[in-house]
This record gives sequence, C-alpha cells and structure tokens, in this order.
Amino acid sequence: MSYAGPEFGSPRPRRPRRPLTVALAVLVPGALLGWLVYEGVGGAADGNGTHAAASGRASAPPAASSTTAEDKKPLSSLQGKVVVIDPGHNVTNFRHPAEINRKVDIGTHRKECDTTGTSTNSGYAEAEFTLDVAHRLRTLLEGKGATVKLTQDGDRPYGPCVDERARIGNSAKADAVVSIHADGAGAGQRGYHVILPGRVHQGIADTRRIVAPSAELGELVAHDFGRVTGTAPSNYIGDGTGLDTRTDLGGLNLSKVPKVFIECGNMRDSKDAALLTSGAWRQKAAQGISAGIVSFLRG
Repeated sequence: MSYAGPEFGSPRPRRPRRPLTVALAVLVPGALLGWLVYEGVGGAADGNGTHAAASGRASAPPAASSTTAEDKKPLSSLQGKVVVIDPGHNVTNFRHPAEINRKVDIGTHRKECDTTGTSTNSGYAEAEFTLDVAHRLRTLLEGKGATVKLTQDGDRPYGPCVDERARIGNSAKADAVVSIHADGAGAGQRGYHVILPGRVHQGIADTRRIVAPSAELGELVAHDFGRVTGTAPSNYIGDGTGLDTRTDLGGLNLSKVPKVFIECGNMRDSKDAALLTSGAWRQKAAQGISAGIVSFLRG
C-alpha cells in the first residue's frame, strides 16, 4: 500500500554514523569494567558462584506471593460443590412390603415410603438401572472435583423412604440433587422427561425457595440429556418439552435445595428398553445428566 501527503513524503537524508561509533567505543570498556566489579563484589554473595542473570544484571527480589487455593483451582473444577444423586427405588424393596408400604408425610398428604419400581419386559429392574447410572454419574462428577453423595448405594435392605431421601440432600446442603428413574408407561410411549417441583406451601412442605433454581437445573439436564443421548423428549408427558411439574412427590415437596427427577425412558417400550439395557447408552445417559448439572453449578 502506498501513502501520499505531508506525513508520508520523501525520505529524509541519512545522518552520518561516525559519532555513534565513537560513543560506543567509549561506552563498551566502561560497561566491561562495571561487569568485572560486579563479579568481584556482588557475585561473591552467590554461594555457588552463579547468577540468576547471566548478562550481569542482578535479579529482582521475588515478590511476595498472593496466590490462594482458590486461585490454583482450575476454572473447570467443581471443588466445593456438593451433588446428591438419588438412585430411585431399591433392588430388594420387594422383599420388604410392610416397610415400603408404610405411609410417610410429604406435606400435601401421606404417601408410601417407597415402591419397587418398574422393569423391562425381560426383567431388567428399574432399581438396577438407576444404581448403575448413579455410579457412572458419580465418577464423572467426582472427576470434575465435586463432592458426591448417594442416597443409597445398594447397601440398605430397602428404601430409603421418600422423606429420608429428601432429608439426605437437605442435610448435605447440596448445591443440586438429581433423582434417577425410568418410567413404566405403555408400549409406544417413548422418551425422557424431567420432573420439576411445583409450588407447595403446606404442612411440612415448602418448595417456594427452590422452585426457580430447580426449574433452571431441570431445563439444563433435559437439554443436555437429549443432546448427549440423541433421544427425544417424552411423547406422552410434557407436550414435547421434556419437562413436567408435580406437587405429589415427597422427594421434591420436602427438599430445601434445588432438586429434580429424571425419567430416562420408558422401560415398557421395546425401543426404549433396548437403550436402557445397553451399558454404552447408560454411559451416555450419565454424561448427559452430568453436563446439565455442571452447567447449572457453573451458573
């Protein structure tokens, strides 16, 4: 590109360089002498005879460090965040009918402690599915630095009851709670949906403070679950949004922290069942739920 005008006119004549050559001839010996003095005096302070600056310049004293543990934490870390995973039901609930049929207070009414859950037509239990996905999800979240607690880890004879499941999340002061389930609707009814807590202020239940953050959590989980698994939202609940609001679930009514349920698919539909029984797909399910939780926790 060429320029015209007074700012970019003809080049000025070069100045003679002889005076600069003379000046350098005078300055170089002086600099050399200064370096020799430094070697003899300043350099002796270094115990092994070496210097931080090989050019002869003394290094500046180290600045006081103001780095904190928070500064060292990777931006992607979930350190300090607590997530409670609630694997729905329990594989041995069926052995304890009296215990799981006992009614507990969920604020709006009294409801069974727990249920056995559903299963695929081939006998793969919902409780097996939920615990497997919970383990995969725990590994993913712990890998990002989160503290993860499970409401049950196959270590109880039944339950816990729905009110205790809520208390576990509350006691942990969880930043997010996700209850994992799979539905038992009729054949041909397919897809996932996330259940959000409705506004309840009755008896021992008060969801007013968690409705908004739970909705945010649920929307993110629903979006990322569909994106990662490649499955569509429910064709029978939620009008295609993949979201459903309920006020009859004790695990949501009694929660004091952001919480949602996810129904990952319909175990009674053969096409959904083929996904739910696949270990590779369950890994995708865990990844999708994890992505939604991570997005929520990072704000």
